Amino acid sequence: MFESVFQFLFKYQPLVFEQGKFVFGATRAMSLGVVAAAIVAAYVLWTYRRLNVMAPRDRAVLLATRIALIALVLFALLRPTMQLKIAVPQQNFVGVVLDDSRSMQIADEQSKPRSAFVTEQFGRVDAPLLTALGKRFQLRLFRFSSHGERLQSSGDLTFAGTGSRYSEALDRARDELSGLPVAGLVVVGDGADNSDVTLDESIAALKGQGMPVFPVGVGKERLGHDVQVTRAETPRRALKGSNLVVDVVVAQTGYAGAKVPLVVEDAGRIVSTQDITLPPDGEAATVHVRFMAGEAGARQFRFKIPVQANEEVAQNNQRDVLVEVYDRNERVLYLEGEPRPEMKFINQALRNDKNVSVVVLQRTAQDKYLRLGVENSEELQGGFPTTRAELFGYRGVVLGSVEASAFTPDQQRMLADFVDIRGGGLLALGGLSAFGEGGWTGTPLAAALPVVIEPPGGRKIAEEVDELVVKPTPAGTNHPATQITDKEQDVLAKWRELPPLTTVNPIFEIKPGATALLTGLDVKGRQQIVLAYQRYGRGKSLAFTVQDSWLWRMHQKMPVTDTTHHTFWQRMLRWLVDGVPDKVMVSASPDRVQHGEPVTVTAEVVDPEYKGINNGHITAHVVSPSGKSEDVAMEWTVKRDGEYTGRFTPDEDGLYKIRVGGTHDVKDVGTGEMTLRVAPSDAEYFDAAMRAPLLKRLAEETGGKFYRAADTANLVDAITYSGRGITITEDRELWDMPIVLLLALALMGTEWAYRRARGLA
Repeated sequence: MFESVFQFLFKYQPLVFEQGKFVFGATRAMSLGVVAAAIVAAYVLWTYRRLNVMAPRDRAVLLATRIALIALVLFALLRPTMQLKIAVPQQNFVGVVLDDSRSMQIADEQSKPRSAFVTEQFGRVDAPLLTALGKRFQLRLFRFSSHGERLQSSGDLTFAGTGSRYSEALDRARDELSGLPVAGLVVVGDGADNSDVTLDESIAALKGQGMPVFPVGVGKERLGHDVQVTRAETPRRALKGSNLVVDVVVAQTGYAGAKVPLVVEDAGRIVSTQDITLPPDGEAATVHVRFMAGEAGARQFRFKIPVQANEEVAQNNQRDVLVEVYDRNERVLYLEGEPRPEMKFINQALRNDKNVSVVVLQRTAQDKYLRLGVENSEELQGGFPTTRAELFGYRGVVLGSVEASAFTPDQQRMLADFVDIRGGGLLALGGLSAFGEGGWTGTPLAAALPVVIEPPGGRKIAEEVDELVVKPTPAGTNHPATQITDKEQDVLAKWRELPPLTTVNPIFEIKPGATALLTGLDVKGRQQIVLAYQRYGRGKSLAFTVQDSWLWRMHQKMPVTDTTHHTFWQRMLRWLVDGVPDKVMVSASPDRVQHGEPVTVTAEVVDPEYKGINNGHITAHVVSPSGKSEDVAMEWTVKRDGEYTGRFTPDEDGLYKIRVGGTHDVKDVGTGEMTLRVAPSDAEYFDAAMRAPLLKRLAEETGGKFYRAADTANLVDAITYSGRGITITEDRELWDMPIVLLLALALMGTEWAYRRARGLA
């Protein structure tokens, strides 16, 4: 409608004014005549202005209309013209790049799939848009999904591609058309680029070769009805039996406030289900999902919401995530400086855990220790480890009430390096000889801990024991280390039931970057830190400042059958050793691929002191789902100590087992394993609305124009007038535009009407 009115008034469609160059076509003699006429007109108006027979307002209005009318006439006499560079018919090429991916099957426009537009406009010999382009240009057809390729016939489109990589599509079309006179590229798709490469280089190359892009956006910019499981943030590895707390991000449009079930499945078996309330339209909400990693192996957990009525995209209601659940015994060294109930009850809590064992080293007298849980008579025979290799053999360290002076300076540094370099988990407990009261202020360990340790400052410990009512912080409510119930709605009520604990190590401040999980309110109304953690180097450190958590087991108000104390310590120590690296750590990039896509395997190989091993003979043994195996040689990257990479291309769908090992100086460096999932990508169905900003950017930065599928009537003309390729210059005169006549009549009519109204006629 707008374009029709515009063309009626201005003689030509808006495109002519957008692409053309405005000039005046009058000859030199005519221009001089116009200037002379303008001078005469100005003189007449000046003399007219000197007449005092009219009121100043009347004279001003009449002067304005006369001046406007004269200016309009002079404008027409100068022969205004639009100069256009028009592509010579059949002398230029146009590339037509068609999206052949699965997202084109989404039926969001009038219940028709997006592919219907492509089929109607390009899929037949007599297709309207294809025919119109073919009348003016030589055409080259391309299709793209995970990669771009030449297309012999648009009837060969399948709309089954599992990716949309615009950069590859544009580069392929540009390379094919390089050296030819190109008027432009027509890119038809939904803009759902899901490659890892930005479009910057592709756009720069197109600009350099003078190839404008004319994108045609297909699909809705905003879906009317859709629920999407956007992301599920699971750990890559988990210890068997661990209770996981996973953040699942959910978004929707059209179902705000609806209650829906969120289900977690493990190989088709439901392991968790909970009702959630969907967020407002267009917003995302994070849902905390709890479930147990109960079986060892590469487990594929599925997080899904049932398809809702009238949903436009059903395939994005679920997310599949691979978690490697390993079944082994993680050993934690617990050093206690004095006999006390805390050690006894912590040890009892872990007694029946098959995957975490506590090795107790309790000082009973000067240089004498009680050892529990050791594997042989030589383990810890001399007390706390004196070498890094010995200490780094453990996955976690729990430091009880032990003064700093009980350690040599090197042992103190080893404790910090256990977290920083080895990547282990360190937990410091409160007690008479802990934190500031134990002289740890200013030590390497103090730097590693998440809390600010102050010296005691003359406090009399026996007289200043603080009783704390413990409660979780918002971060602690859903943290894996502080889960004392299996249901989120029961957490706060359960913490309120627990008896208060005591501390002799008042700590009020955590370090920047640290997180408080538990706090306690003392009798003076002060809020003290009870449990906090931080990442430190490759590992993590925790501070648990109370001295008698065993009261959660033995207090008179606690039922005999209550297992809160056991649950708390089992889950905290499991989280303490979660993510602690092995001597050979293996990863893949990307960690999920489609068959035929190359994969880079990276291994970090260290010695018993966790120093990188360079120049080793390292190999990745890869086993496909069907049992085929190959060895991939890995090379030291040089950029980083102990880092090796290798590359292979999977050719099957399923789970690939990758085992990395080798030797250095004839010694075995150990092995590391991982599982790689190879499957068709489902990225096409997520954030599936048409992404107009990307398509508009393509047009704006290359000199083209963006069109929507329902509004492509002027596409062929836009390419014709783009000024690219082999062109001729054509003048379009503007002096006889209807708008000029209408304005002249309007000005004369206005003057006459004003004179009549004011009695001046």
